[in-house]
Amino acid sequence: MTMTIAEQVTEHHRASAGQLPADVADAFAAEQRGLAAGGEPGVTAGPGDRMPDGNLLDVAGEPTTLAEVLGSRPGVVVFYRGGWCPYCNIALRAYQSQLVPALAEYGIPLVAISPQTPDGSLSTQETKELTFTVVSDPGNQIAGQLGILTAPSDGARTAQLQLGLDLTKVNADGTTTLPMPTTVIVDADGMIRWLDVHADYTTRTEPDQILQAVAQLIG
Repeated sequence: MTMTIAEQVTEHHRASAGQLPADVADAFAAEQRGLAAGGEPGVTAGPGDRMPDGNLLDVAGEPTTLAEVLGSRPGVVVFYRGGWCPYCNIALRAYQSQLVPALAEYGIPLVAISPQTPDGSLSTQETKELTFTVVSDPGNQIAGQLGILTAPSDGARTAQLQLGLDLTKVNADGTTTLPMPTTVIVDADGMIRWLDVHADYTTRTEPDQILQAVAQLIG
């Protein structure tokens, strides 16, 4: 039986319990509690708005745009934090196995966007064996226009550094700014038809939710 992303996250938490230093685990747990209590994010774009674009980089570091990647086709666009994020990796693998084949039947591409460097995007694509397009958005240009930007709490930032993760070296623009995990369905005219934002980065849009929305809105 295929596990949902939520079920895989629960299994990840079970398997990794006790592996992190106590102060690091406490910092991440406090951040997650804060995100869960923060309510709905203040998204500034939604269905009926034009999907924003920006100066993106492909995995080879060559300039591109979301419009070029989609090529006047409807598409599913997912925003993730980076290949360093275990929750992102769980979601990307689920999308590869459960979403990509079904989207192919509609002729709809999947595009994943993060603020990490092109080298990071290439590593993510290769190590996770992803067949869909992965691009870098230096400075979170698109995520900023959607209103889905966030950043680690001070405690989480300290914990990340303790683990050897420095977002200022991972992100293409040298900042710690990240997109909230978000899924957007865009039609062939470049208009947003559906949007699902997760302020809590331990949660994600499930493949079945995306496919149901695609079938209703575009299929």
